[in-house]
Amino acid sequence: MDIPNIKKEQQYQALKDKGYSKQKAARIANSPEAGDKGGNAKPYEDWTRNELYQQAKNVEIKGRSKMDKVELIIALRNN
Repeated sequence: MDIPNIKKEQQYQALKDKGYSKQKAARIANSPEAGDKGGNAKPYEDWTRNELYQQAKNVEIKGRSKMDKVELIIALRNN
């Protein structure tokens, strides 16, 4: 799998240094929500199902369309 252009190179490198795979680090670093809030993002429990679905789409979680809110939260946290 080829790695796409990295939007947030510093974040990508930090994730790689923590042991994340290239693909997972790239997905996180390229996510529109990644780091934009400076760590002040509201917890997933406060997100709507649609917001969770969009984030799951951004990080390419498979089966997201059939997931309820709790399943989306679990999938995002385990991604």
